[in-house]
Amino acid sequence: MASHRRPKQPSRARVTVLTTAAAAAVVLSSQAANAAPSEKQSKDEVKAKVDKLYEEAEQATEKYNGAKEKQEKLQKEISTLQDDVARGQEELNELRDGLGTMASAQYRTGGIDPSVQLFLSADPDDYLDKASTLDQLSAQQVDALKKIQEKQRDLAQQREEAAEKLKDLSATRTELGKKKQEVQTKLSSAQKLLNSLTAAEKAALAEEEQRATRSSEREALSGSTASASGRAGAAFAAAQRMIGTPYVYGATGPSSFDCSGLTSWAYAQADVSIPRTSEAQSQIGTRITSVSQLQVGDLVFFFNDLHHVGLYAGNGQVLHAPRTGTVVRYESMSTIGGPFMWGVRV
Repeated sequence: MASHRRPKQPSRARVTVLTTAAAAAVVLSSQAANAAPSEKQSKDEVKAKVDKLYEEAEQATEKYNGAKEKQEKLQKEISTLQDDVARGQEELNELRDGLGTMASAQYRTGGIDPSVQLFLSADPDDYLDKASTLDQLSAQQVDALKKIQEKQRDLAQQREEAAEKLKDLSATRTELGKKKQEVQTKLSSAQKLLNSLTAAEKAALAEEEQRATRSSEREALSGSTASASGRAGAAFAAAQRMIGTPYVYGATGPSSFDCSGLTSWAYAQADVSIPRTSEAQSQIGTRITSVSQLQVGDLVFFFNDLHHVGLYAGNGQVLHAPRTGTVVRYESMSTIGGPFMWGVRV
């Protein structure tokens, strides 16, 4: 006979535990679902942060370039000073040898008191000739001593100057290392952000940049380049030949460039030497504050600290080496990311 016993009902305590656990699971699941989108930054958010990091990296790059230029200058100056000291020491040694020779000669000829020598001399005229020679040697000695003293002072001054420059060089090398590390840290952070994007997002970013570049190139080429003549024209033409060359911080071409590396290289092709860094380049030539007055080939500077420079390409476009991950290209001045400060006609 079948049993009609009712199934055992779960206790109130067990029901409460199960209900609480289920509710907690729902909450956690909901939190996880909501957390995923917030942790995943949008393509535009990533781009904004990456652009900021690249800007900071370029700021550090120009400081790195300045320290590197200073280091090279100090090394040349120290080398010149060391060569001067070595030559000066040789001259000092020669002067000392000459003085020693004269002293030995005087000692040999002056062993007898002059008054006794005169008294015993059979030929007073001969003695007077010898006395005249002794006086001459004495004058030469005095002159030699003065030269030695002057040379010693010069050498001491040169050695002191070289020692100070060596200290400066050591400090500059330390600064160079810090700036290099700063650049690398910024670039590494930017790369990590880019790596967080999906392949589709990366492709979309690349396509946006390519569209902007093509548009800027059309604008630049549609403008008149009649004003691109002389040295500026030659520099601009040289930069045009480098379109597509990759940006590398600290590079001065021709296989890679940073922003001021491109401009200094381009003008060098026109037989014009300009400073290495963007800040130094901004202080040369004729300053032009109005975009409407710019001519093709003029240097154009951006950001308040002048850490970016390019070559004006006409129609509000610039030909430049933008940043890591890009190549030498045309770009609208309005999309550089920082304000136009002024131009320079070299």
